[in-house]
Amino acid sequence: MLLVIDVGNTNIVLGVFQGEELLDHWRLSTERLRTTDEYGVLIRNLFYLNGVNADAIDAIIISSVVPPVMPTLERMCQRYFGLVPLVIGPGVKTGMDIKYDNPREVGADRIVNAVGAYHKYGGPVIIIDFGTATTFCAVDKKGNYLGGAICPGIGISTEALVQRTAKLPRIEIKRTPRVICRNTVESMQAGVFYGFVGQVDGLISRIREELGAKAKVVATGGLAVVIAPATKSIDVVEPLLTLEGLRVIYERNR
Repeated sequence: MLLVIDVGNTNIVLGVFQGEELLDHWRLSTERLRTTDEYGVLIRNLFYLNGVNADAIDAIIISSVVPPVMPTLERMCQRYFGLVPLVIGPGVKTGMDIKYDNPREVGADRIVNAVGAYHKYGGPVIIIDFGTATTFCAVDKKGNYLGGAICPGIGISTEALVQRTAKLPRIEIKRTPRVICRNTVESMQAGVFYGFVGQVDGLISRIREELGAKAKVVATGGLAVVIAPATKSIDVVEPLLTLEGLRVIYERNR
């Protein structure tokens, strides 16, 4: 079985594959101070509680945008699974030509998402990841990664609004029935929600113009299921796209 690990700024998402089948997945908070043993015990306990045989794991692949966590996770893989993980980075075969000015600058999660989306839907395809940052990536019909745009994420934007104002409260991010709202909480919810919906549709429109083609738009990330239904441009939501992309890349590097 294959253990895939996606390390984001806010969460670590784990998945276990048996062949092409995703058996189960979990989400942990990304804690830079958590130790090798804490990660190892936590992950093996999750496996135990969900009926996954940890001893059947025979390969591990990791994608990370948080470099300080990597030494801890690599030691955890060796100590608790007896395996050296494949880490997404230079030298790993992705099957995708990166057209960035400096390919090393592209976040591993963006490449993995692009590989997963192109593998499943072909190209051209546009991928939106609603994570700590909201990223937009474009892949052409030949499978070339062209680049994209990076925006502040919904969570950090909302938190900045609260922290930099004296009287505005923290809110749940949700769709309101109208934009002209009559209380502070709903006014904030409307501004955040429909503001990001407009951002998504506006950027996708411009990306499609530059691609010169009708590209499929795939959304992933924690808030994709919240935002996508209100947009005009998102075609499909794939909450576990990164895990699928990691599996595909592992198969290409066996």
